[in-house]
Amino acid sequence: MKTNTHSHKTSLQGRINPCLTVIIPTLNEIAYLPRLLDALDVQTRLPDEVIVADAGSTDGTADLAQSRGAQVVRGGMPAVGRNAGVRAARGDLLLFLDADVLPPPDFIALVLEEFERKEYDVATCFLAALDENPLDRMICVGTNLYFRIIQPVSPHAPGFCILSKRNAHEKIGGFDESLALSEDIDYARRAKRYGKFGMLTNTRIPVSMRRVEKEGLMGLSLKYAWCEIYALMGKPVHEAPFEYEFGTFSPSQVSTSRALINKDAIYRQWKKFGYPLQRFSRNIREQFNH
Repeated sequence: MKTNTHSHKTSLQGRINPCLTVIIPTLNEIAYLPRLLDALDVQTRLPDEVIVADAGSTDGTADLAQSRGAQVVRGGMPAVGRNAGVRAARGDLLLFLDADVLPPPDFIALVLEEFERKEYDVATCFLAALDENPLDRMICVGTNLYFRIIQPVSPHAPGFCILSKRNAHEKIGGFDESLALSEDIDYARRAKRYGKFGMLTNTRIPVSMRRVEKEGLMGLSLKYAWCEIYALMGKPVHEAPFEYEFGTFSPSQVSTSRALINKDAIYRQWKKFGYPLQRFSRNIREQFNH
């Protein structure tokens, strides 16, 4: 790994450039991690260190990361891995990336400039399709539009790219490791209560659509809709009536594998909160009245 050797160079705003640590939670990412490490090696602003928090990969992911110069620590589920990476990090700034993203060469430079200029404590960015597939591009357009609309009501920071000041991360207690899903949304909500949270708009990060390819658009959309209802009601997701796999992807997979979606269980969960859409509407009114 190439790392920045000039972390104390004065920035455009006259401040000293902070030390930046990239943290990547992994589980069996041998097919994707090399591409991300290659992309980090050619950044116009190199990270100061790269930490891979591995959850016990059996495909050589940890060995590959170590051979490329990344520091490897013991991870777990994404929240566990990210927190473990922070404990081992030197950085004043923490950039959490998923293994299947592919940042363009000027990505780090652009996000750091905007993050500093807007004085954010925690931020995320919009996504772009990794491939030129028209459906993938439509999914990204729709997702970005949703993120833009929902931020005033329910702060969202998708886990594939979150940039945090270390003191903000520590102030809010890091990622909640007790959550089954949506730990990134929970993180963003707590971050906004602590300080300044926002969307970075001067660049986008290409993201793999591998989960859509494996699970199918309709099934995955239902899962995300279930999680969004919880998020919009301010309810942490401690359990879910479906599987949401971590570390079971490869580029050769096709859409024949489907995690079971228990629609009856989802309905029973929603009934605990009465009529979800009514609660959703009330939550929106309350947010805008504050």
